Amino acid sequence: MMLCVSIGFMPIPSATAAVNSSWVVIDADNGRILDGANPHDQLPIASLTKIWTALTFIESGAPQKETVISPLAASAEGSSIYLEPGSTVSTDELLHGLMMRSGNDAAMALAEHAGGSEEGFVQLMNEQADLYGLKDTHFTNPSGLHDEKHLSSAYDTAMMLYFGMKNKKFKKIASTEHYTRKGTQPGVWENKHRLITSDTDAVAGKTGFTKAAGRTLATYFEKNGKKVIVVTLNNGNDWNVHKSLASQVFNEYTIVTVAKKGEYAVLPGITAYLKKPIKLLLNQEEKSKVSSVMRIPRSDAHSSFGQWIVSLDQEQVVTSEVELKRE
Repeated sequence: MMLCVSIGFMPIPSATAAVNSSWVVIDADNGRILDGANPHDQLPIASLTKIWTALTFIESGAPQKETVISPLAASAEGSSIYLEPGSTVSTDELLHGLMMRSGNDAAMALAEHAGGSEEGFVQLMNEQADLYGLKDTHFTNPSGLHDEKHLSSAYDTAMMLYFGMKNKKFKKIASTEHYTRKGTQPGVWENKHRLITSDTDAVAGKTGFTKAAGRTLATYFEKNGKKVIVVTLNNGNDWNVHKSLASQVFNEYTIVTVAKKGEYAVLPGITAYLKKPIKLLLNQEEKSKVSSVMRIPRSDAHSSFGQWIVSLDQEQVVTSEVELKRE
Protein backbone atom coordinates (compact mmCIF):
# COMPACT_ATOMS: atom_id res chain seq x y z
CA MET A 1 0.00 0.00 0.00
CA MET A 2 1.12 3.55 -0.73
CA LEU A 3 0.10 6.94 0.52
CA CYS A 4 0.05 9.73 -2.07
CA VAL A 5 0.78 13.22 -0.86
CA SER A 6 0.11 16.14 -3.24
CA ILE A 7 2.84 18.74 -3.36
CA GLY A 8 1.64 22.04 -4.78
CA PHE A 9 3.89 23.28 -7.56
CA MET A 10 4.13 24.40 -10.98
CA PRO A 11 4.61 21.37 -19.20
CA ILE A 12 4.06 19.28 -23.19
CA PRO A 13 3.96 21.11 -26.60
CA SER A 14 2.73 21.41 -30.34
CA ALA A 15 2.88 20.14 -34.02
CA THR A 16 3.16 20.34 -38.07
CA ALA A 17 4.23 17.83 -41.30
CA ALA A 18 3.59 16.04 -44.64
CA VAL A 19 2.48 12.57 -45.68
CA ASN A 20 5.21 9.92 -45.23
CA SER A 21 7.34 12.27 -43.14
CA SER A 22 7.56 12.99 -39.45
CA TRP A 23 9.65 14.80 -36.87
CA VAL A 24 10.00 15.15 -33.14
CA VAL A 25 11.90 17.15 -30.54
CA ILE A 26 12.35 15.54 -27.11
CA ASP A 27 13.91 16.64 -23.84
CA ALA A 28 17.18 14.70 -23.74
CA ASP A 29 17.06 14.52 -19.94
CA ASN A 30 13.77 12.64 -19.63
CA GLY A 31 12.42 11.78 -23.11
CA ARG A 32 9.43 14.14 -22.93
CA ILE A 33 8.04 15.20 -26.32
CA LEU A 34 8.45 18.96 -26.68
CA ASP A 35 7.15 19.25 -30.24
CA GLY A 36 6.59 17.16 -33.33
CA ALA A 37 4.40 16.04 -36.20
CA ASN A 38 3.32 12.42 -36.68
CA PRO A 39 5.94 11.36 -34.09
CA HIS A 40 4.61 7.78 -33.79
CA ASP A 41 4.04 7.08 -37.50
CA GLN A 42 5.93 3.95 -38.54
CA LEU A 43 8.32 4.80 -41.37
CA PRO A 44 11.63 3.57 -42.79
CA ILE A 45 14.53 5.19 -40.91
CA ALA A 46 17.45 4.10 -43.14
CA SER A 47 20.84 4.28 -41.39
CA LEU A 48 19.44 5.76 -38.18
CA THR A 49 19.05 2.02 -37.51
CA LYS A 50 22.77 2.03 -36.74
CA ILE A 51 22.16 3.94 -33.52
CA TRP A 52 20.48 0.81 -32.19
CA THR A 53 23.02 -1.49 -33.83
CA ALA A 54 25.79 0.31 -31.95
CA LEU A 55 24.02 0.32 -28.58
CA THR A 56 22.89 -3.30 -28.91
CA PHE A 57 26.45 -4.34 -29.72
CA ILE A 58 27.94 -2.35 -26.81
CA GLU A 59 25.40 -3.76 -24.35
CA SER A 60 25.52 -7.32 -25.73
CA GLY A 61 28.51 -8.38 -23.65
CA ALA A 62 30.38 -9.48 -26.79
CA PRO A 63 34.18 -9.18 -26.53
CA GLN A 64 35.05 -5.68 -27.70
CA LYS A 65 38.55 -6.36 -29.03
CA GLU A 66 39.14 -7.63 -32.57
CA THR A 67 37.17 -9.62 -35.13
CA VAL A 68 37.93 -11.26 -38.46
CA ILE A 69 35.96 -9.79 -41.35
CA SER A 70 33.89 -12.39 -43.23
CA PRO A 71 33.34 -12.32 -47.01
CA LEU A 72 29.64 -11.61 -46.31
CA ALA A 73 30.46 -8.54 -44.22
CA ALA A 74 33.05 -7.26 -46.70
CA SER A 75 30.55 -7.48 -49.57
CA ALA A 76 27.65 -5.82 -47.73
CA GLU A 77 25.42 -3.74 -50.00
CA GLY A 78 25.40 0.07 -49.74
CA SER A 79 27.66 2.52 -47.89
CA SER A 80 31.00 1.06 -46.88
CA ILE A 81 34.22 1.58 -44.96
CA TYR A 82 35.86 -0.85 -47.42
CA LEU A 83 36.62 -3.77 -45.15
CA GLU A 84 38.76 -6.54 -46.63
CA PRO A 85 37.64 -10.17 -46.20
CA GLY A 86 39.94 -12.07 -43.83
CA SER A 87 41.35 -8.88 -42.27
CA THR A 88 41.35 -8.37 -38.51
CA VAL A 89 39.74 -5.14 -37.30
CA SER A 90 39.08 -3.85 -33.80
CA THR A 91 35.44 -3.56 -32.79
CA ASP A 92 36.19 0.00 -31.67
CA GLU A 93 37.15 0.89 -35.25
CA LEU A 94 34.04 -0.88 -36.56
CA LEU A 95 31.80 1.08 -34.18
CA HIS A 96 33.35 4.36 -35.31
CA GLY A 97 33.00 3.32 -38.95
CA LEU A 98 29.38 2.39 -38.25
CA MET A 99 28.38 5.67 -36.58
CA MET A 100 30.69 8.17 -38.30
CA ARG A 101 30.81 6.79 -41.86
CA SER A 102 27.63 4.67 -41.84
CA GLY A 103 29.43 1.54 -43.01
CA ASN A 104 27.01 -1.28 -43.83
CA ASP A 105 30.00 -3.62 -43.89
CA ALA A 106 30.84 -2.51 -40.32
CA ALA A 107 27.21 -3.19 -39.30
CA MET A 108 27.39 -6.72 -40.69
CA ALA A 109 30.79 -7.42 -39.09
CA LEU A 110 29.55 -6.25 -35.68
CA ALA A 111 26.34 -8.27 -36.09
CA GLU A 112 28.24 -11.47 -36.89
CA HIS A 113 30.67 -10.84 -34.02
CA ALA A 114 27.99 -10.32 -31.35
CA GLY A 115 25.09 -12.38 -32.69
CA GLY A 116 26.86 -15.21 -34.51
CA SER A 117 24.98 -14.22 -37.66
CA GLU A 118 22.99 -11.31 -39.03
CA GLU A 119 19.74 -13.03 -38.05
CA GLY A 120 20.96 -13.74 -34.52
CA PHE A 121 21.98 -10.13 -34.00
CA VAL A 122 18.73 -8.73 -35.45
CA GLN A 123 16.91 -10.86 -32.88
CA LEU A 124 19.04 -9.19 -30.19
CA MET A 125 18.17 -5.76 -31.61
CA ASN A 126 14.45 -6.49 -31.47
CA GLU A 127 14.67 -7.96 -27.97
CA GLN A 128 16.54 -4.86 -26.87
CA ALA A 129 13.91 -2.64 -28.50
CA ASP A 130 11.17 -4.47 -26.57
CA LEU A 131 13.15 -4.15 -23.35
CA TYR A 132 13.49 -0.39 -23.78
CA GLY A 133 9.83 0.05 -24.73
CA LEU A 134 10.30 1.03 -28.39
CA LYS A 135 6.76 0.08 -29.41
CA ASP A 136 6.86 1.53 -32.94
CA THR A 137 10.03 -0.34 -33.93
CA HIS A 138 10.88 -3.55 -35.76
CA PHE A 139 14.25 -4.40 -37.32
CA THR A 140 15.07 -6.87 -40.10
CA ASN A 141 18.74 -5.96 -40.60
CA PRO A 142 21.51 -4.08 -38.72
CA SER A 143 22.21 -1.40 -41.35
CA GLY A 144 18.86 0.11 -42.33
CA LEU A 145 18.65 -1.25 -45.88
CA HIS A 146 15.07 -1.02 -47.06
CA ASP A 147 12.66 -3.77 -46.09
CA GLU A 148 8.87 -3.40 -45.86
CA LYS A 149 8.93 -4.65 -42.28
CA HIS A 150 11.97 -2.63 -41.15
CA LEU A 151 10.24 0.35 -39.53
CA SER A 152 10.40 2.74 -36.60
CA SER A 153 9.10 6.22 -35.76
CA ALA A 154 10.60 9.64 -35.16
CA TYR A 155 9.85 9.29 -31.45
CA ASP A 156 11.33 5.80 -31.08
CA THR A 157 14.43 6.86 -33.02
CA ALA A 158 14.85 9.88 -30.75
CA MET A 159 14.58 7.52 -27.78
CA MET A 160 17.25 5.28 -29.32
CA LEU A 161 19.63 8.23 -29.23
CA TYR A 162 18.33 9.17 -25.76
CA PHE A 163 19.21 5.73 -24.39
CA GLY A 164 22.47 5.62 -26.35
CA MET A 165 23.72 8.90 -24.91
CA LYS A 166 23.34 7.47 -21.41
CA ASN A 167 25.99 4.89 -22.31
CA LYS A 168 29.49 6.29 -21.89
CA LYS A 169 31.08 4.37 -24.78
CA PHE A 170 28.24 5.09 -27.18
CA LYS A 171 28.29 8.79 -26.30
CA LYS A 172 32.03 9.01 -26.99
CA ILE A 173 31.67 7.34 -30.40
CA ALA A 174 28.52 9.21 -31.48
CA SER A 175 30.11 12.57 -30.65
CA THR A 176 33.49 11.91 -32.30
CA GLU A 177 34.34 14.49 -34.98
CA HIS A 178 37.49 12.84 -36.36
CA TYR A 179 38.83 9.31 -35.89
CA THR A 180 42.29 8.06 -36.84
CA ARG A 181 42.00 4.66 -38.46
CA LYS A 182 44.93 2.30 -38.00
CA GLY A 183 45.84 -1.16 -39.32
CA THR A 184 46.04 -2.00 -43.02
CA GLN A 185 44.04 1.06 -44.13
CA PRO A 186 45.29 4.00 -42.05
CA GLY A 187 43.63 7.37 -42.44
CA VAL A 188 41.35 9.88 -40.75
CA TRP A 189 37.56 9.68 -40.83
CA GLU A 190 35.39 12.78 -40.49
CA ASN A 191 31.90 12.38 -39.09
CA LYS A 192 29.29 12.51 -41.88
CA HIS A 193 26.95 14.41 -39.56
CA ARG A 194 28.03 17.88 -40.60
CA LEU A 195 26.37 19.69 -37.67
CA ILE A 196 28.65 17.87 -35.25
CA THR A 197 31.72 19.23 -37.01
CA SER A 198 30.34 22.71 -37.71
CA ASP A 199 27.66 23.59 -35.13
CA THR A 200 28.88 24.00 -31.56
CA ASP A 201 25.43 23.15 -30.14
CA ALA A 202 25.28 19.77 -31.94
CA VAL A 203 26.99 17.14 -29.81
CA ALA A 204 26.16 13.80 -31.42
CA GLY A 205 23.90 12.12 -33.95
CA LYS A 206 23.49 9.99 -37.05
CA THR A 207 22.67 10.50 -40.71
CA GLY A 208 20.66 8.25 -43.01
CA PHE A 209 19.36 7.91 -46.56
CA THR A 210 17.68 5.40 -48.84
CA LYS A 211 15.38 6.05 -51.79
CA ALA A 212 12.46 4.62 -49.83
CA ALA A 213 13.18 6.50 -46.57
CA GLY A 214 14.46 9.76 -48.02
CA ARG A 215 16.83 11.78 -45.86
CA THR A 216 16.73 10.87 -42.17
CA LEU A 217 18.63 12.62 -39.39
CA ALA A 218 19.03 12.42 -35.61
CA THR A 219 20.86 15.11 -33.62
CA TYR A 220 21.61 15.63 -29.94
CA PHE A 221 21.96 19.33 -29.08
CA GLU A 222 23.17 20.93 -25.87
CA LYS A 223 23.30 24.62 -24.91
CA ASN A 224 23.56 26.32 -21.52
CA GLY A 225 22.54 23.14 -19.73
CA LYS A 226 19.52 22.56 -22.02
CA LYS A 227 19.59 19.25 -23.89
CA VAL A 228 17.30 18.21 -26.74
CA ILE A 229 17.17 15.50 -29.40
CA VAL A 230 15.74 16.26 -32.85
CA VAL A 231 14.76 13.54 -35.36
CA THR A 232 13.40 14.09 -38.87
CA LEU A 233 12.29 11.32 -41.21
CA ASN A 234 12.02 12.00 -44.95
CA ASN A 235 13.00 15.67 -44.82
CA GLY A 236 15.13 17.08 -47.63
CA ASN A 237 16.10 20.19 -45.67
CA ASP A 238 17.11 18.37 -42.52
CA TRP A 239 20.31 20.28 -41.63
CA ASN A 240 18.50 23.61 -41.49
CA VAL A 241 15.37 22.15 -39.90
CA HIS A 242 17.39 20.61 -37.07
CA LYS A 243 19.20 23.85 -36.31
CA SER A 244 15.95 25.78 -36.41
CA LEU A 245 14.04 23.39 -34.15
CA ALA A 246 16.85 23.25 -31.58
CA SER A 247 17.21 27.03 -31.62
CA GLN A 248 13.48 27.44 -31.10
CA VAL A 249 13.48 25.21 -28.02
CA PHE A 250 16.56 26.89 -26.58
CA ASN A 251 14.87 30.29 -26.99
CA GLU A 252 11.41 29.34 -25.74
CA TYR A 253 12.22 26.94 -22.91
CA THR A 254 13.96 27.53 -19.60
CA ILE A 255 15.31 25.11 -17.01
CA VAL A 256 12.92 25.26 -14.06
CA THR A 257 13.77 23.73 -10.68
CA VAL A 258 10.53 21.97 -9.77
CA ALA A 259 11.91 20.72 -6.45
CA LYS A 260 15.08 21.71 -4.62
CA LYS A 261 17.22 19.06 -3.02
CA GLY A 262 16.86 18.88 0.73
CA GLU A 263 14.48 17.99 3.52
CA TYR A 264 10.66 18.08 3.35
CA ALA A 265 8.14 17.55 6.16
CA VAL A 266 5.46 15.62 4.25
CA LEU A 267 3.30 14.15 7.03
CA PRO A 268 3.32 14.37 10.83
CA GLY A 269 6.35 12.40 11.96
CA ILE A 270 7.64 11.73 8.42
CA THR A 271 10.45 13.65 6.75
CA ALA A 272 11.50 13.15 3.12
CA TYR A 273 15.04 13.78 1.82
CA LEU A 274 15.48 14.58 -1.88
CA LYS A 275 19.13 14.05 -2.81
CA LYS A 276 19.10 15.89 -6.16
CA PRO A 277 17.00 18.80 -7.42
CA ILE A 278 14.31 17.95 -9.96
CA LYS A 279 14.54 20.16 -13.04
CA LEU A 280 12.45 20.39 -16.20
CA LEU A 281 12.64 22.22 -19.50
CA LEU A 282 9.44 24.29 -19.56
CA ASN A 283 8.01 27.00 -21.74
CA GLN A 284 6.14 29.95 -20.29
CA GLU A 285 2.70 28.39 -20.70
CA GLU A 286 3.68 25.13 -19.02
CA LYS A 287 5.06 26.58 -15.81
CA SER A 288 1.63 26.73 -14.17
CA LYS A 289 0.69 23.18 -15.17
CA VAL A 290 3.22 21.21 -13.14
CA SER A 291 2.14 19.21 -10.10
CA SER A 292 3.99 16.91 -7.72
CA VAL A 293 2.89 13.89 -5.69
CA MET A 294 4.93 11.88 -3.23
CA ARG A 295 4.29 8.16 -2.88
CA ILE A 296 4.99 6.93 0.62
CA PRO A 297 4.97 3.18 1.37
CA ARG A 298 3.11 2.06 4.48
CA SER A 299 5.84 0.93 6.83
CA ASP A 300 6.81 0.94 10.48
CA ALA A 301 10.52 1.05 9.64
CA HIS A 302 12.46 4.10 10.75
CA SER A 303 13.95 4.48 7.27
CA SER A 304 12.46 3.61 3.88
CA PHE A 305 12.16 5.00 0.35
CA GLY A 306 9.36 6.66 -1.55
CA GLN A 307 8.91 8.39 -4.89
CA TRP A 308 8.57 12.03 -5.84
CA ILE A 309 6.49 12.09 -9.03
CA VAL A 310 6.28 15.19 -11.21
CA SER A 311 3.43 15.46 -13.71
CA LEU A 312 2.56 17.93 -16.43
CA ASP A 313 -1.12 18.26 -17.32
CA GLN A 314 -1.73 15.04 -15.35
CA GLU A 315 0.91 13.16 -17.39
CA GLN A 316 3.81 11.73 -15.39
CA VAL A 317 7.15 13.17 -16.53
CA VAL A 318 9.82 12.53 -13.88
CA THR A 319 10.12 10.17 -10.92
CA SER A 320 12.84 10.61 -8.27
CA GLU A 321 13.59 8.52 -5.23
CA VAL A 322 13.24 10.10 -1.79
CA GLU A 323 14.53 8.74 1.51
CA LEU A 324 11.90 8.72 4.25
CA LYS A 325 12.62 9.05 7.97
CA ARG A 326 10.01 8.36 10.62
CA GLU A 327 10.18 9.67 14.18
